[in-house]
Amino acid sequence: MNYAKEELLACVIARLIGDVRHVAIGAASPIPATGAFLLKQGNPSLRISLLQKRTGNPFTQGSRELFDLAGQGRIDVFFLGGAQIDGEANINLVEAEGKRFPGSFGSAFMYFSAGKTILFREEHSPRVLVKNVDYVSAPGWSPPGVERRGGPAALLTGKALFKWQAEKRRFLLESVHPGSGAEDLRGVTGFDYDAPAQVPETVMPTESELRLLRGPVAGVIGENYPEFARRVWGGQRVSGARIKSGIGE
Repeated sequence: MNYAKEELLACVIARLIGDVRHVAIGAASPIPATGAFLLKQGNPSLRISLLQKRTGNPFTQGSRELFDLAGQGRIDVFFLGGAQIDGEANINLVEAEGKRFPGSFGSAFMYFSAGKTILFREEHSPRVLVKNVDYVSAPGWSPPGVERRGGPAALLTGKALFKWQAEKRRFLLESVHPGSGAEDLRGVTGFDYDAPAQVPETVMPTESELRLLRGPVAGVIGENYPEFARRVWGGQRVSGARIKSGIGE
């Protein structure tokens, strides 16, 4: 079965989101958005807020209203990435390798307030996945006595899926994507993590998921992330179309 790497990641994200009411997705997050809209095909009541477009979200006052909803506990899932992510699930959105980035914005508030946060970064390298972030934009855990509704649930990269172990403050390798090997993963991961003796392979997209992705999901993603949709699907939206990606080939 042939599929694009982005399709595989979207299917993993749909499973990670699970049975929730409201998912909020920030700007420049087409893969999380694809996963959310895939999930919505079987759960029409799922509310998806795309924060980069007024037509894609219900907020008339922008992020201020988003933060208000999160503070009320009405956002179940949020996504965060970073220039750096470390083994304690801290993220850095400020500065790394001498380069400045847009900044933390509301990441720390959302990390504490959303029901659960899925950390996502397509690049899997020691440059991104570090032992300790240079700057903590948002902490992955909090000491006793600090009120915190939410926190990390998982870390998904272009090579693997990690589960967050809150009691250990440490990641557990849950699966490796086709084309990657568990034995090679530590060499490209800057932090230490737990792993089972036999690491399973990430479940591939089903034919049903691919039909949905290349049909109705591609349509809505094309309206909101047109360059991404053209790159992933182009003019081929039929199940079984060969899409070169480096994974599943």
